[in-house]
Amino acid sequence: MIIDARQHWVCPNCDHAEVTAGADNRFHACPGLAGLLAPMVLDGVRARVRAVVREDYVGGEDVQYDGNGRPVMSVVTERDNGQDCAVFAPTAHVRSV
Repeated sequence: MIIDARQHWVCPNCDHAEVTAGADNRFHACPGLAGLLAPMVLDGVRARVRAVVREDYVGGEDVQYDGNGRPVMSVVTERDNGQDCAVFAPTAHVRSV
């Protein structure tokens, strides 16, 4: 018996696809989400991947921006059996006096 360990990954927001030999998750800079780092899903899995725009004040924090200049706080993957979330945590600045 020959076991094929290849996995086929696709992006629901663009035409990017990859084949891997392992079980690791795949991410790519997605043109369908304005260049954000987005997860890929296994081929055949019904999923929706969407960016969540920050709705709070950015101030002096370093935040992730998409290709359209909007501050983004996360990318959410919704499937029939649950959801995952990749969070872009902001970074604060400190000045010493």
